[in-house]
Amino acid sequence: MTTNASPNPKTGLWAFTAYYLRFCRNQRGLSGEAVGRLINASKATVSRIENGVDRLDGTRAALLDKAWETGGLFTLLVWYASIGHDPQWLAQLKTFEQRARLIRVFEPLLISGLLQTEEYARALLTGGGVSDPERDVAERMERQGVLDRAFVKVLLSETALRWPVGSPEIMREQLAHLLNLAEQPNLILHVIPQTFETGAYPGLDGGLKLVTGDDFGEVAYTESLGGGRLISSPVEVAECAILFARISAKALPEQRSKKLIKQAMEAFSDDDVAQEQSQRHPVRD
Repeated sequence: MTTNASPNPKTGLWAFTAYYLRFCRNQRGLSGEAVGRLINASKATVSRIENGVDRLDGTRAALLDKAWETGGLFTLLVWYASIGHDPQWLAQLKTFEQRARLIRVFEPLLISGLLQTEEYARALLTGGGVSDPERDVAERMERQGVLDRAFVKVLLSETALRWPVGSPEIMREQLAHLLNLAEQPNLILHVIPQTFETGAYPGLDGGLKLVTGDDFGEVAYTESLGGGRLISSPVEVAECAILFARISAKALPEQRSKKLIKQAMEAFSDDDVAQEQSQRHPVRD
């Protein structure tokens, strides 16, 4: 087994679960391979769970509880960790994105971080109160490297296209960037129209991301105020996949989606640009 240090158990329940799994394994004098046989996983998977790279799921937690007669402790740890806010969610999400084969994203209000231009991201972070956004912008641009490795499907609401961020120039550049990305063979982009025919639909209350990989299965991420929640329970992830499918049913086909993006881009017209510039530099008598 790896000799890497366990995650700090004080940073969150997921870290404590990883730490406690290693403690219990060592206490029983078991190898990673032996624990892997108990939970139907490889030795490498056990190592990743203990190092906090992967997460114990409900099924494997139940197998540990049964084999070690814990009274359901691991199942409870996974349950509480799954429903709570995770302070390490971003680091975990980035790790899964880097190993992803398929990424599915739904954004109801803003352009997804994976599709943002530098100027859009900078304006968004500044508007959100970040005094020095450059490190966050650089990190966001670095994360976009997954677009070269994974197959990506994105659902954007029409609201996300039309919500003004930064300036008309920034919005036009951002929407043009979306159109360029939509031509890539490994990226599918659909827009959900803002019409009474579409009406209210599941997902309006928050964004959703599903990340699928060969070595970790599938995880989901849901947005919440001030943070997010990373979900690894197979039952809950399946529910998120169903939700994504229901949202997809409201989206326009690819070509109509591109047409709507072009219309939104043209709505940030030259007149808007001139007006915005005049507000920056008013004419003085």
